[in-house]
Amino acid sequence: MAPQRETERMAGRGMWRIYGPFIAVAVAGFLVTLFLMDPAPPKTIRFGAGAPGGAYHDYAERYQRLLAEQGVEVELVETAGSIENLRLLEEDYIDVALVQGGLTGISEEKRLRSLGGMFEEPFWVFVRAGVKAEDFGDLKSVRLSIGPDGSGTRALASALQTAYGGDWANSARLSLSTREAEVALREGEIDAAAFAAAPDASYIQSLMRAEGIRLLPFERAPAIARRDGGLSSVTLLRGIADIGADIPQRDLPLVAAVSQLTVRGDIHPAIEAVLLDAALAIHSEPSLFSEAGQFPNIENADLPVSRQTTRFYRDGPSFLRRYFPFSVANFLDRAWVLAIPLLTLAFPLVRAAPPIYRWRVRRKIYIWYKDLRALEEEGRATPEGAPRTSVLSRLERLQVDIGKLDVPLSYTDDLYRLRSHVEFVKQLLGPA
Repeated sequence: MAPQRETERMAGRGMWRIYGPFIAVAVAGFLVTLFLMDPAPPKTIRFGAGAPGGAYHDYAERYQRLLAEQGVEVELVETAGSIENLRLLEEDYIDVALVQGGLTGISEEKRLRSLGGMFEEPFWVFVRAGVKAEDFGDLKSVRLSIGPDGSGTRALASALQTAYGGDWANSARLSLSTREAEVALREGEIDAAAFAAAPDASYIQSLMRAEGIRLLPFERAPAIARRDGGLSSVTLLRGIADIGADIPQRDLPLVAAVSQLTVRGDIHPAIEAVLLDAALAIHSEPSLFSEAGQFPNIENADLPVSRQTTRFYRDGPSFLRRYFPFSVANFLDRAWVLAIPLLTLAFPLVRAAPPIYRWRVRRKIYIWYKDLRALEEEGRATPEGAPRTSVLSRLERLQVDIGKLDVPLSYTDDLYRLRSHVEFVKQLLGPA
């Protein structure tokens, strides 16, 4: 058994000599593929989260939790709101943020992208019960908070104040934060407060139920929406906030902007994909103004959208994202582009290996025929009767050297045929 094992070992060594270069080429191709394919996505991104206690911040925390499950760390950056979010996105300080619709211009369109509209963000104006106001235009001389500088609330409120016209007192342009405005309104320090926020924001729900505070309707909401393409007219249905308490006590028309998930134009496609997955999980739920599945969508996007985003809304998550974890799906998604040329190279190499292997083994045998033929010709050329001792001696050494050849068992017949041919030439030349 020992000789058989030795033969198998030598045959295996011969196989490695043949297939080793092909394996090396395949490994080299794989390494080149890794080097040339798109870079891996970042492990950490920065999310413009708005102010603590606001709807944007609540949503940002939900994105943070969902992306953490996929191995992506989300760093929350507190901001004043949509205007500051846009500025920080353009400065590349943050990677993603929720931004109120209707605030972007040509400069933003060149550098930013939208992942779609996420939710309707109504413009809420709460006033104290003693304030005589039936419409937004009646608040020109009251103490009105319209949000801090850099917030979407302030930008929208300022635009509406301009649309309603007239002289608005400085007291009607107070720049309190969300939390400060809520507290000041409850304690009577201001007469009214405006907020651009999602309906499920905790402070909106609380103010709708607060004693001595009422929500101001926008009776001219359809006209406002017609004049401003970034706004829409929505209706807060009677009792939808609380059926039992009948809140609100009648249908209330409001104006609303659609908040968008906005990203830098150079964000990694894998991060864009995982953000879209999270957006679908977070914003597809029904709200006071939208049915289940109405959001997210790209109908309300006022920034360019990528092909990947368009495909997502048309076909849903990609095949890889459906069946593989984020890290695996991302690697396969980046590698498949170079897999085709790599396989194209591998197939002919694999097909060429067996013939080359057979040629290499047989060459080890057939190369001896050159020496054998030369010795035969030299022996024949020796004059009749002259000694052929030198030729026969070299034939003996040739026979010994051939006996040391290592070939696989399946090629033994060729080896023994060579040995018989050597013996044949010896007998042909015969003793001198």
